[in-house]
Amino acid sequence: MIVYPAIDLRAGTCVRLMHGRFDQVTEYDENPMRRLASFVRDGATWVHIVDLDGAQAGRAVQHTLIGELASSFDVAIQSGGGVRSDQDVIHLLRAGVSRIVVGSLAVTKPDEVAGWLERFGAEQLTLAFDVRIGEDGVPVPSLKGWTEAAGFDLWEALDRYPAGMLSHVLITDVGRDGALTGPNLDLLAEVRRRRPDLKVQASGGVSSLDDLTAAAAIGCDGAIVGRAIYEGRFTAAQAIAACQ
Repeated sequence: MIVYPAIDLRAGTCVRLMHGRFDQVTEYDENPMRRLASFVRDGATWVHIVDLDGAQAGRAVQHTLIGELASSFDVAIQSGGGVRSDQDVIHLLRAGVSRIVVGSLAVTKPDEVAGWLERFGAEQLTLAFDVRIGEDGVPVPSLKGWTEAAGFDLWEALDRYPAGMLSHVLITDVGRDGALTGPNLDLLAEVRRRRPDLKVQASGGVSSLDDLTAAAAIGCDGAIVGRAIYEGRFTAAQAIAACQ
């Protein structure tokens, strides 16, 4: 399983949000270049970088900085935040980003995103589905900074991308994001059961090496790790070693 150490950028610094809320921000590092260098030294082959300002504004904000990060080290970058058009995808790919993360549009404009998958290739895009678990246990995609719910569940959203069209998905239980409460293994396992054709990345709540090995055991292809590394629960090197 691939470990993706995370760099969430806000105003050029590394931060983490609690449950995706911009009023609950913890700043960790003023120098994202230095943080990326440390992940590379620890053996990371992929790093996950998010333009939080872009995600909040609904347009690209820090893509220039992300391009500088991508071109500075021999490491694959998966990045998103503020991706709203094919020109955003092209800009990031030209800047050296290896895989582009598409969030809300994967839910709200599946036909357009399906066109991007055909145009750029399934290996160039990761579709991110952020969900809340309802009282009935059904996962429903969250939109617009996790303030609105889609009118259908995750399974219907995934059905819009039939087997063979899509390769990579990132699944986040937003109730666990940044909370160090462990990933939603039941949800991830259900995604794997329903869509064995997809490479699933676990996101939200990873707090221990055991969380990572559990995600690997149910067949996840990757895991995004942020706060646990920043707060010293384990290093990126230890996380990578645990998943080999």
